Amino acid sequence: MKYTIKQVADMANVSTRTLRYYDQIALLKPASTSKAGYRLYGEKEIDRLQQILLYRSLGIKLSQIQSIIDDPTFRTLDALQEHQRNLETEKRKIDQLLATVKKTIQHQKGEIQMTEAEKFEGFKKERLDENEKLYGEEIRENYGEEEVEKSNKQFMKLSQEDMQKMQEIEDKLFAQLEQLAETKDIESQEAKEVYKLHREWLSYTWPKYSAQAHRGLVQMYMSDDRFASYYNDRAGKAVVSLLHDAVMRYARD
Repeated sequence: MKYTIKQVADMANVSTRTLRYYDQIALLKPASTSKAGYRLYGEKEIDRLQQILLYRSLGIKLSQIQSIIDDPTFRTLDALQEHQRNLETEKRKIDQLLATVKKTIQHQKGEIQMTEAEKFEGFKKERLDENEKLYGEEIRENYGEEEVEKSNKQFMKLSQEDMQKMQEIEDKLFAQLEQLAETKDIESQEAKEVYKLHREWLSYTWPKYSAQAHRGLVQMYMSDDRFASYYNDRAGKAVVSLLHDAVMRYARD
């Protein structure tokens, strides 16, 4: 069965202008053209459009989408399963935030009493989910399932005051890193302070401090661009190596 561009646009809830643009950039060509010059699409094109829209919903650029789905190793089932996992992650985040909002409304109405921990539970779970998505595999590989779960449980117990203090410590850490970047002197007071602040920041999520684990963590920062980028991008300069060197120099149990 063949579909006109208007029928496909209505079916997929996109504009005909979008479909014409996809044709123009060779991302989605029609199966054929009618004698009257109308674009016609078949089942294969409908399936391809579905893949395009799935990847678009993940924020992937059109040029990247074209590279992905034109790759001979591309498998539709794998792509759908990946998309399903991403959607389920987003659903958990939304459900957690909705639960917090509903409780807050009930609390404001005087129907229930919320504890301090409950007021921030959804936001903390959202942060844990994001960390898990970005770094979960590497963290578990380096520290083990049990240690990661202990750390997550400790984080969930943090009060609003703890969260604010943790953020303040991180802000001070970056200020010290920026100062250290001026001298790059690992024997300086700034370097010692960088180590102390990073250790204090970790104490909010680490059930027990270990100098060996601390050194292992900053070594992972150096070997994984995602961790390094967090520090370098926020500071606006290359500071992760300075953090690494300060911890390696001063870490003690």
